Amino acid sequence: MERKNTIPDDSSNQELILPSLLLLRKCDPSRAMLKVFMYDLPPEFHFGLLDWKAEGDGVWPDIATSIPEYPGGLNLRHSIEYGLTLDLLSSRFADRLGPCAAVRALDSRDADVVFVPFFSSLSFNRHSKIVPPAKVSRDKLLQDRLVKFLTVQDEWQRSGGRDHIILAHHPNSLLDVRMKLWPCMFILSDFGRYPPNVANVEKDTIAPYRHMINSFVNDSSGFDDRPTLLYFQGAIYRKDISHHYALIVIILVLEIQNDLTNF
Repeated sequence: MERKNTIPDDSSNQELILPSLLLLRKCDPSRAMLKVFMYDLPPEFHFGLLDWKAEGDGVWPDIATSIPEYPGGLNLRHSIEYGLTLDLLSSRFADRLGPCAAVRALDSRDADVVFVPFFSSLSFNRHSKIVPPAKVSRDKLLQDRLVKFLTVQDEWQRSGGRDHIILAHHPNSLLDVRMKLWPCMFILSDFGRYPPNVANVEKDTIAPYRHMINSFVNDSSGFDDRPTLLYFQGAIYRKDISHHYALIVIILVLEIQNDLTNF
């Protein structure tokens, strides 16, 4: 589907993209559409999972000089947790170009929403297996620590977590605590493994896999100019089966058992 004034971000259009980038204005935090308070979680919840080591009491890398690399391959499909965190960390850079869709609020009382920077998909991919002599996985320990941290925060208690944004983009991420965090707004890849009272279209967001869509710059289309709801298809075959198909399987099994009994 073609859009007017929309330029795909690929090497064949570099000459068109660069002039467009030069026209972007500097970010003005005071005019941001969304003000986001982000918890200063310990590094073990985010960049520590990328083997980044904090200096002193700091919890964030100095991304103005060096950005910890996110692993490639299949990990990239869930890198939205990494991208959103970097975007908020850089949102108040004085020389940042581009419109400020969202900026980091330093005081939660000035914020519209609260962002929880836990790289839950990366945690699941790297640390969901139990490594002896441990009795539980590192991923589960981080999930439990996250719940303990959040539920005692003033921000969580003020809203019951309803204004919190939590990423669980991998279908199996936050598997052990999602029922405790459900008042929040989840960012997911699909609703397939959640009961409707925990995750639903009314409060949560479905984000496409990073490598499944092209990036665009200088897209001037507004909300009312987009009459089509796009469906982003993933590349993984899901093992889940529908209730209808499951019913057919059960009926077939019962018929086979009945035939064997009467044989």
